Amino acid sequence: MAGKLATVLPRLNERERRLVLGAEARALGRGGVSAVARAAGVSRPTVAKAVAELDAPREHPRRVRRPGGGRKRLADKDPGLVAALEALVDPATRGDRESPLRWTSKSTHQLADALTAADHPVSYHTVGELLRGLGYSLQAAVKTREGAGHGDRDAQFRYLAGRVNAFMTTGDPVISVDTKKKELVGDYKNAGRQWQPKGRPEQVNVHDFPDPTVGKAIPYGVYDIAANTGWVSVGRDHDTASFAVATLRSWWTSVGRPAYPAAGRLLICADSGGSNGARLRLWKVELAALAAETGLAVTVCHLPPGPASGTRSNTVCSLTSR
Repeated sequence: MAGKLATVLPRLNERERRLVLGAEARALGRGGVSAVARAAGVSRPTVAKAVAELDAPREHPRRVRRPGGGRKRLADKDPGLVAALEALVDPATRGDRESPLRWTSKSTHQLADALTAADHPVSYHTVGELLRGLGYSLQAAVKTREGAGHGDRDAQFRYLAGRVNAFMTTGDPVISVDTKKKELVGDYKNAGRQWQPKGRPEQVNVHDFPDPTVGKAIPYGVYDIAANTGWVSVGRDHDTASFAVATLRSWWTSVGRPAYPAAGRLLICADSGGSNGARLRLWKVELAALAAETGLAVTVCHLPPGPASGTRSNTVCSLTSR
């Protein structure tokens, strides 16, 4: 019997093992419970319950384990565990406590160590399960706080929208300009991966120090709002107003003039900083030279700054060839 049970039992689930043990004990008759318990290496109460289960109705046919069976949950064996966990997490809880979803900045490993030191031995896996049961989840911070907005901010944007619509109605070009993220040029590590032979990754510099002989790639973009097309010039010297207007000149010569042959004016929408800042004199000088060269009446609308600054700014600069 011991050899037979050692061969069969490991291939069965928990419920099937109980049925086999109960059937063997019943077939042996008197003393069968003890004999099967010794042969299978289990306790007599287990075999006795298995015999009784043979005659019991199957209330849960899909269950392997009887209701209430198995190891008890740690939170049930240690009633103070959940309260101790919430006490640890509470000082680091961010957001509204009344929210149905909360999150914590402490790792499960740190929480498990702290609970174990407080006589609540627990693993970090169990801490994660308890936190999810309490409504916690891992989340990243979300940018939502903008600060106080200026009272005239909506009127400023309405004015800018009106200028844009006026230019587009007459078929004159409206463009938006800005400098994009500068990139190092050379053998530098960039985010992302590419297919290479196994064990032969591309070799790049250890440090991301700029190469003084090459410089950085400075992309300056021009976006034609009506045509929904973009133009990018890449420089490698400095992000100056001269470079910005050189990009505008290149765009007008290559794209703008062919697309708007009858245009007599140009509207430029720009932010209030960088090479096209509202207070940058070189920007205005270079635009005046562009207006004289092309014969266009150039108008610049600077977008208001962020709401947190509370600054009033809807600067409009008009430059003509006259």
